Amino acid sequence: MPHAEIKYSDDLQIDSRAILAEIETIILRHDAGAGACKGRAYPTSEFHHSHVTVSVSLLVKSHRDEAFSAALLADLEQTVSARLPRPCEFSFGLHYATPHYVTRRLTA
Repeated sequence: MPHAEIKYSDDLQIDSRAILAEIETIILRHDAGAGACKGRAYPTSEFHHSHVTVSVSLLVKSHRDEAFSAALLADLEQTVSARLPRPCEFSFGLHYATPHYVTRRLTA
């Protein structure tokens, strides 16, 4: 299950729910078996320069090679940046979890 986080200075008007939903849609378009993308947004009132940082994490899989990563990153960066106000600083990171990362659903 992928993860997405948006961290941003709260002087920017951002529709983080829409961005997170779009991130999930794009991941699934590139990898239909990826599953739901858990997402969180963190606005902060303490910052130096207006900025947005987006981070997407995926598990390592054999089909998620360099070409896959480059195409996914380009699609995500272009789509997310189009939804952001101007001017602002913007960073986007695509990360892969180590083999020692566990994700599972906890139930009662």
